[in-house]
Amino acid sequence: MTNTDVNTSGWAGWGVFAAVVLIVGGTIDAFHGLQALIGPDTAYFLGQEALFSIDIQSWGWWHLIIGAALILVGIFLLLGAKWARITAIVLVAINAIGQLSLISVQPWLSLALLAIDVVVIYALTVHGREIDAKRA
Repeated sequence: MTNTDVNTSGWAGWGVFAAVVLIVGGTIDAFHGLQALIGPDTAYFLGQEALFSIDIQSWGWWHLIIGAALILVGIFLLLGAKWARITAIVLVAINAIGQLSLISVQPWLSLALLAIDVVVIYALTVHGREIDAKRA
């Protein structure tokens, strides 16, 4: 398939938007992970029945690793790697599911991030050929 076989539209530039969103989101995630690893080892929560504690070290490592993965995928997405587009779709879909689970705790932030996730997934899936054609 040549560049002339695919009509490019303004959506091809949204691939760059998706990559930048991944890099920024990954950086924020990595900082949250570092905060959890550097800070206190235990978080206390008051539930309806009782007080319970959670060891946040594993939570910190999760966010640090996912943040680093998002940064790398965003960089490779900017460089035009097709595997990065597929990986980005999977990571953003996981984030969207995570935002659905947090919607009762932080409704406005979760809805805003969910909307961004949907736009990124749409740009990378529906207009993937245009993104690839623009980079070729």
